[in-house]
Amino acid sequence: MRKYCSLLFIILSISLTGQELYKEKLLLMGVDFEFTVVTETKDEAAFFVKEAIKETVRIEDLISSWKLTSQTSKITKNAGIKPVKVSRELVDLIQRSKRISKLTNGCFDISFASLDKFWYFNKPMKNLPDSLLILNSVKKIDYRNIIINEEKSTVFLLKRGMRIGFGSIGKGYVAEKVKEKLKKIGVKAGLVNAGGDLTTWGNHPITKKWVIKIADPNKVLNNIGSFKLHNNSVVTSGNYAKYIQFNGIKYSHIINPKTGWPVRGVKSVTIFCENTELGDALATSVYIMGKEKGLDLINKLRGVECLLITNKNKILKSNNLKLN
Repeated sequence: MRKYCSLLFIILSISLTGQELYKEKLLLMGVDFEFTVVTETKDEAAFFVKEAIKETVRIEDLISSWKLTSQTSKITKNAGIKPVKVSRELVDLIQRSKRISKLTNGCFDISFASLDKFWYFNKPMKNLPDSLLILNSVKKIDYRNIIINEEKSTVFLLKRGMRIGFGSIGKGYVAEKVKEKLKKIGVKAGLVNAGGDLTTWGNHPITKKWVIKIADPNKVLNNIGSFKLHNNSVVTSGNYAKYIQFNGIKYSHIINPKTGWPVRGVKSVTIFCENTELGDALATSVYIMGKEKGLDLINKLRGVECLLITNKNKILKSNNLKLN
């Protein structure tokens, strides 16, 4: 269920007198980040970006599945053994993740991480994973077996071999927390792009709303549209950048936690909503659920819209989505 940016987000901005847009792009958490702040001087901008980086690193140390010292890794290490006391912040994130799992009937599930050892999309794979091994790992995936004790602030994975990972919600969470931090220290307007999970706040100095254009990296589709963000977020999940290919068949990096195999039939899903964390989780969920069930879910949620592109390049939209 790892998720990467699939559609290209092009930020339309103009350098201004007085209040200007300052941007910095860098690699964090293994993906491209972009911090944009509206301020008067480069020195102020540099300070704000430094604070944004610090907040990103802090959260990575909390939710990373690969850092052995992270609280998330400690939870996994003690799967089936004992509960692990963690920060209230992590408890709350896991609790929200479980609620989204229930909402999506398990299509979103942070316990999918037991499949990480079988699928590699950042390096070559010589063979497809063994079906029996996949099946055995899927048996360990169930968000209901993530036991939370609110009073003691502990998390317990009920079965040995269970793992949790935040690949389908973590970048959205980071984007929200960085935005929160920047607003707190005085940034009145800006944009955070966490590997394709994009959120804005305040007014763009020229256009007031942040104008975002959707483009197709494969250049199959033209003029998909543009939209205006104001205190809002957009997140895309798709199969452009990360996939493997065997015998002419393309396997997406987005894994169905119920089967253990890559999802087919959908090219990309873009979610528009107020909260980037929620958008992150829903983008992957809709991708896995497919066009009918996915769009049906979105149409039932207030303040959430969706743009879906099938693998045959058909564009589908939720009921109330309007693009320019």
